Amino acid sequence: MIEIKVPELAESITEGTIAQWLKEVGEHVNQGEYIAELETDKVNVEIIAEHSGVIKEFTRDPGDTVEVGEVIAVIDETGTASTAGTKEKSPSTTEKTDKSEKEVPAAKEPTADKSESPANERLLASPAARKLAREKGIDLQAVQTTDPTGRIRKHDVDAHQSKPAPQAQAPQAASNTSSTNDTKPVERIKMSRRRQTIAKRLVESQQTAAMLTTFNEVDMSAVMDVRKRRKDAFYDKHGVKLGFMSFFTKAVIGALKEFPLLNAEIQGDEIVKKNFYDIGVAVSTDDGLVVPVVRDADKLGFAGIESEISELGKKARDNKLGLSDLQGGTFTITNGGVFGSLWSTPILNAPQVGILGMHKIQWRPVAIDQENFENRPMMYIALSYDHRIVDGKEAVSFLVRIKEMLEDPETLLLEG
Repeated sequence: MIEIKVPELAESITEGTIAQWLKEVGEHVNQGEYIAELETDKVNVEIIAEHSGVIKEFTRDPGDTVEVGEVIAVIDETGTASTAGTKEKSPSTTEKTDKSEKEVPAAKEPTADKSESPANERLLASPAARKLAREKGIDLQAVQTTDPTGRIRKHDVDAHQSKPAPQAQAPQAASNTSSTNDTKPVERIKMSRRRQTIAKRLVESQQTAAMLTTFNEVDMSAVMDVRKRRKDAFYDKHGVKLGFMSFFTKAVIGALKEFPLLNAEIQGDEIVKKNFYDIGVAVSTDDGLVVPVVRDADKLGFAGIESEISELGKKARDNKLGLSDLQGGTFTITNGGVFGSLWSTPILNAPQVGILGMHKIQWRPVAIDQENFENRPMMYIALSYDHRIVDGKEAVSFLVRIKEMLEDPETLLLEG
């Protein structure tokens, strides 16, 4: 028998969640075939079979959290695949089920932890189901399962917990409003590991950094004029569209060179100033926000930046980002304007100490002098920064410098 274990992932990742099994018990797999998809904090990883054989057992269920090195499946190198190609019962499944039914007493004394009573121990239940039952104090004997093998799974415990309690058991003092609300239809959706990580990191960022945000606005007339005049020739030559992100990336790099503390991070009682420019670009996916990194962006031209961003965005949407695509950014740019956001305060992508927020371009009347107004395409921009090492004067000056370069795009060629 060959044990399939969770492989080493990355230095900072020690566990993951089984997203789905790609094969079934009783099915033959070849060496190198994918058998499972593992969801980690940053990316999804496919686990391969290192030997050919027949899958005899899955030791963990989809949704279970597993650690690096943990056994999650067993392969029989000499086994024969089942003809149905579907999940088969282990030899003892029926025997255990019958035994548990015969040995369950008609009545038993209540215990402090119903989920771990002797009768429950004899029930077929996944580790995740047992863990949830223990946490919620649920008697597994009362849980109904939809699994044809009789195995109780985590979603069965969730479904049991969602059932409204019988009216007769409700406390006499309970209000009618509370009772009515308990019976309203709800849907419980387990947060994905990535969403849990996003939530945790954002809260940590706000709790550990002295975050402030400063705002400014940019007249985008000059940038839009350059794009209008050059976009066709740019595409013909480079095979990629000339977007706004390359302008903003170049402007950010120019400003970072003048205000290097915004390209730093805090490690203990030290400030680590980085003399390279790996710019993170926030990308929205169905599973949440990810921030792939454009490496050495200061060494790339407009076409190189646009190509990198386009490729990283595609990989993010196709769930093909690798860990190397997400690690080590020095500063982040996020564009809420693509969704129509006019004004926002972006949250720091720790341990970075600065993040630039772009917003929707909106035509507004702008005073040209004391007597004249013109309609101009204006964008609000926001810089959130860690006040522990970045002073307000430096942050405001940084944002003003970005504004100046974007309103005079030729400067980007000199600063970039």
